[in-house]
Amino acid sequence: MSDDKFDSIVVGAGPAGVSAAITMARAGLNVALLERGEYPGAKNVQGAVLYSKMLQDVMPEFWKDCPLERAIVEENIWILTDTSGIKAGYKSPEYAQSEPANCYTIIRVAFDKWFSKKAEEAGVTLVTGVTVSDLVKKDGRIVGVKTTDGDELLASVVIACDGANSILAQKAGLHHEWRPDEIALGVKEILALPREKIEDRFGLEKNQGSTIEMVGDFTKGMMGYAFLYTNQESLAFGLGCALDDFQKTNAKPYDLLEEFKRHPLIRPLIEGSKSVEYSAHIIPEGAWPSMPPLYTDGLLIAGDAAQMINPSHREGSNMAMKAGQLAGETVVEAKKTGHYDAKTLSLYRKKLDDSFVLKDMYDHKDVEVKVRHNRELMTLYPGLLNKAAHDYFLVDGAPKRDHMRRIVQRFRRERGVVNLVKDAWALRKLVGEFSIG
Repeated sequence: MSDDKFDSIVVGAGPAGVSAAITMARAGLNVALLERGEYPGAKNVQGAVLYSKMLQDVMPEFWKDCPLERAIVEENIWILTDTSGIKAGYKSPEYAQSEPANCYTIIRVAFDKWFSKKAEEAGVTLVTGVTVSDLVKKDGRIVGVKTTDGDELLASVVIACDGANSILAQKAGLHHEWRPDEIALGVKEILALPREKIEDRFGLEKNQGSTIEMVGDFTKGMMGYAFLYTNQESLAFGLGCALDDFQKTNAKPYDLLEEFKRHPLIRPLIEGSKSVEYSAHIIPEGAWPSMPPLYTDGLLIAGDAAQMINPSHREGSNMAMKAGQLAGETVVEAKKTGHYDAKTLSLYRKKLDDSFVLKDMYDHKDVEVKVRHNRELMTLYPGLLNKAAHDYFLVDGAPKRDHMRRIVQRFRRERGVVNLVKDAWALRKLVGEFSIG
């Protein structure tokens, strides 16, 4: 490894890190991009959803050679009991009639390799198989990184994009090790299935894709959700729950996933598939209250390392890309002045404030807390809503007014009028945060 001083060292070749590196390299900066995996994407869980706008900002016309799986034309939300489900969704082929589509499914290994290759083409020095263990400081300012091999690499600015458990942010004293209630543990499986079966079972035309996000009884009362995404010839299937809930219940994530495969609404979709990959991953879900300071002398933080996740909208990689781009732009501006102190790098925070990233983070700042304080949203209501739907659609010779009376009585009996009003108020506040900000 070279001992030369770089303008910037970016740690982590995920969406945030590569976006930052490309932005700086194109401005003529000397940039090193460090990745602990044998290759970019080696440490990432496969299948994911990629939103176009943020990638397009960094890589115009990316769709011409980016390894995309399917253009998403349908997005669904299911509320499940053990035997039934309420389905809500939106489908529009318009999403795939122009390029780029609103979003695509991707395989992270293929995408990360492609994205990092673009960084190299822009002039970035990519170094793989290297683990950064500490920061190098001089006169109180961060001036580089140390590797587990004992090497030191120097730079004017370090950008920490080293994932959910950011060692660098902790070494800089910007945050502690996450508490169990600030992170989720997710498990994901890639299930191979012929493309014709995927398109038939999900009602898709060639190269079109769909997503399903699910909540309900399968989490056993834990705060969490599941997902099922369509790739060209595979499905990305997984679930995640708050780590402290896993600790309290002693539930095993893989057992939960295996049991969920037998759900009557899931089984027909994945039947006959072959498991080709299984992974577990921690997900930063502390949201706004857990966000660390985003800069200090000689250091910026972006992506998962900064808790930039919006779980209620399934967004993370798009936030990471935008944050990485803005971090890169900040370093480019700092290079012009030759100052890399916290005051100069505070421009990064201003750029994030002006973008959708921190606006969305702030607007959804209390979602996790409010769901935690209203556990019935995860436990009682899926059952009540499914029973209500069952009665609503049931034709048994009884008058419809009897069906509606039975629905209302069940809600009153199971939850009580006072609690129903409180729950409605809490839900109204959540919806208000989403719509008003």
